Amino acid sequence: MHSVGESNPIADPPVRPSADSSSTPTTQSTPTPGTTPPTPGTPRSVLLVVATAVFVANLDLFIVNVALPAMNQHFRGSTLSALSWVLNGYAIVFAALLVPAGRLADRLGHRTGFLAGLALFTGSSALCALAPGVGWLVGARLLQALGAALLMPTSLALLLDATAPERRTGAVRAWASIGGIAAGLGPVLGGLLVEADWRWVFLVNLPVGAAGLVAGRRVLPRLRGRAEEPWPDLLGALLLTAAIGLLAVGLVRSDNWGWASARVLGSLAGAAALVAGFLWRSARHRAPVVELPLLRVPVFAAANATALLFTVAFAGMLLTSVLWCQQVWGYSALRTGLAVAPGPLLVPPITLTAAPLLRRFGAGWLAALGLLAFGAGLGWWVAAIGTAPGYAAELLPGMLLTGVGVGLALPTLIGAAATALPPTRFATGSAVTTMGRQVGSVVGVAVVVSLLGTPHSAAQALDAFRHAWWALITATALALLAAVALAGARRQG
Repeated sequence: MHSVGESNPIADPPVRPSADSSSTPTTQSTPTPGTTPPTPGTPRSVLLVVATAVFVANLDLFIVNVALPAMNQHFRGSTLSALSWVLNGYAIVFAALLVPAGRLADRLGHRTGFLAGLALFTGSSALCALAPGVGWLVGARLLQALGAALLMPTSLALLLDATAPERRTGAVRAWASIGGIAAGLGPVLGGLLVEADWRWVFLVNLPVGAAGLVAGRRVLPRLRGRAEEPWPDLLGALLLTAAIGLLAVGLVRSDNWGWASARVLGSLAGAAALVAGFLWRSARHRAPVVELPLLRVPVFAAANATALLFTVAFAGMLLTSVLWCQQVWGYSALRTGLAVAPGPLLVPPITLTAAPLLRRFGAGWLAALGLLAFGAGLGWWVAAIGTAPGYAAELLPGMLLTGVGVGLALPTLIGAAATALPPTRFATGSAVTTMGRQVGSVVGVAVVVSLLGTPHSAAQALDAFRHAWWALITATALALLAAVALAGARRQG
């Protein structure tokens, strides 16, 4: 792997980054001298093991959303803005450490990084379940995020290491669809677990994580790391963490502090300054959090921009649907899970059946179609939803449309980004993509929390939710523009 200080880090001959997301790199990653190649004939077993980790990491997002109202009741005196850090604290650390963790795994070995991340994620899940207060819970979630930051990029890298070049596009889509399966099961499973106790949404990770650790030691490829790789830029990661955190604070607290207050404006200005410092650092460090030359690959840059903007809308959609069901319509956690599930359940079959459309129209236009469906779902809620429960005519159509949108757009964007880079950049590239999505998630949750505030009547709640949905529609429209740019980048290739 080349550092930023060397020649163009994406120009590892003889591979040329592909501008077509439906194609894959034409050469396979070659082990460095002294390494042991991946065990032949094990892609399915590797997929099964990495699927375990990806499943629990994605499941965690959906079941924690469903559990937030139950946490609010358990921790008396807590507020939505305080509990939002259970989601955002996790996402901030996850986003900031994904690339450094991926680089560390490049140095120490993908297998080592994956197993260490899964062990940390599993152990910190137990700490989350034992947390005596919101502060302790947020702290345990930060550790959980560190584990996820190690296992997520290495999971895709291990899968691609074990997969022949001509099958990598399918492997990426299978990897992405695991998140869709977790999304489909998450709301219902979360509702069932919360009915017993909200702590079970974390305890459920323990047996799955333990099984993944046992199996992973036996079947994962034993490619050694590259000891000559420079150590990752931890100061850059700290700058990014602080920047995203300040941005989230400014957005989340804007309802209490006022948008024009010195504290909100200072938080946003501080975030901008830290981003500038982060970019300066990334341009000069040998192993930065973001290799800026990667963003000069048109397909990679456009796919990541679209995914980030889309995740703003997706994270906000998920949170508003859960809060609407439980806080406005008075649904139980289980009923909420069942109400939300139809949308996520559509994601895996839509993902798996969209391949012919991808080959015909390309990643940009397929993602644009998904974004149109997603925005239509949000628009349905703005127009149709009322304070009196009317699930079949009001909430369900929007859930179905957003599910179709996610199934068409998200795996397509992940695949486009991953296959736009040569094999030596798979781990780093996938980490950058996931990092961008987590930043989008932080912004989406923070925007929703700031717009919902603390309504004192059903009518006020309806107005607040409509404002939030309009904000998410705006984010979807911006993502649509980025998807059109992705289509243009494909044509230029």
